[in-house]
Amino acid sequence: MNILVTGANGQLGSELAVLKDNYENWKVSFFDIPEMDITNEADIAFRLKESNADICINCAAYTAVDKAESEIDLCRKVNALGPELLAKACNSTNTKLIHVSSDYVYHIDSDSPLMENDKTSPKGIYALTKLEGDQVIISNAKSFIIVRTSWVYSSFGNNFVKTMRRLGNDRDELSIVADQIGTPTYARDIADTIYKICHQGWSDDQNGVYNFSNSGQTDWASFARKIFELENIECQVHDITTKEYGAAAERPLWSVLSKEKIKTRFGIKPKHWEESLKECLALL
Repeated sequence: MNILVTGANGQLGSELAVLKDNYENWKVSFFDIPEMDITNEADIAFRLKESNADICINCAAYTAVDKAESEIDLCRKVNALGPELLAKACNSTNTKLIHVSSDYVYHIDSDSPLMENDKTSPKGIYALTKLEGDQVIISNAKSFIIVRTSWVYSSFGNNFVKTMRRLGNDRDELSIVADQIGTPTYARDIADTIYKICHQGWSDDQNGVYNFSNSGQTDWASFARKIFELENIECQVHDITTKEYGAAAERPLWSVLSKEKIKTRFGIKPKHWEESLKECLALL
């Protein structure tokens, strides 16, 4: 099997690179800017043809949630136009497309895990453009899987886990949001899930949106406390509200995802978030 990965230098792309050796008979090609720009039709066409890709895994995204409020055009170009161009190009080469999306597209009040067919009500430019990306793939791609995930971290790149380790060692106390509920998700587990989907394959009647995150739930302040506990870091955490934090872009207060669909269709068994966190911290 030949697989092309876009956004290769990000957290998920880096984890896909780590796990590729588990599939010896696969050729996995990794590209990021400047080698491949998903908003450039010529780049897409050339790389798809060069790699003879059976599956394209799109990890490329604009993810600076607050900065997106002032970089609307760039955010929409990467998160919506890019997926549309990829979908259409993949159709022309009979390449299946796996696209990574976000819990931000839901943004609804709930007290039960979010289902793939729940209402979407994105707030902010990042969330809006991620939903637009999902919609153009659904409208244009012949064979696709959209994986919506949440609270992603890794031993690669910049993320909450690495920031807390750094700040916890530098400061005696931190104020962290405690009214957003979700599930921290290790990017290596997302990568493993995506490769399992590639290995199994899927028919056109299995096209669609699939939620994936680790299991369990927590809030950001409790997440930080768990990091400090596991790392033996002495840093006091003070709970604050989302309103008190005052970010430029509105955050969803509920991001717990139902994984029943991906469990049923592909036999995926998510690890508990605390187990995965321990694995990532061991690497760090």
